Amino acid sequence: MGLSKTEIFTDEQNEIAVLAKVIGHPARVAILQHLFKIDACVCGDLVNEIGLAQATISQHLKELKQVGLIKGSVEGTSVCYCIDSEKWGKMKTIMFDFLDQDISSKTCC
Repeated sequence: MGLSKTEIFTDEQNEIAVLAKVIGHPARVAILQHLFKIDACVCGDLVNEIGLAQATISQHLKELKQVGLIKGSVEGTSVCYCIDSEKWGKMKTIMFDFLDQDISSKTCC
């Protein structure tokens, strides 16, 4: 399989693709939904809530943190995570602008 050649696409196209990919896994969607539901930082109870192994949850948290949708802070021996509201708002704007495009009234097929 070849490289994705992301450099031939605009920054906006690459950002939309990264955001879509990170929320394209049901475990990450479940993690985000849980964080919104509790409206607080969560420190370790995601394994019981989501039902996946700790290592799997940790990998999904890492993916969400890499794109900035969540942020974490160290409290004692655990890392606590919450939604990064600024990045979430930015993602909503980017995705809304992309998804709000309308198909012209001309038919193509």
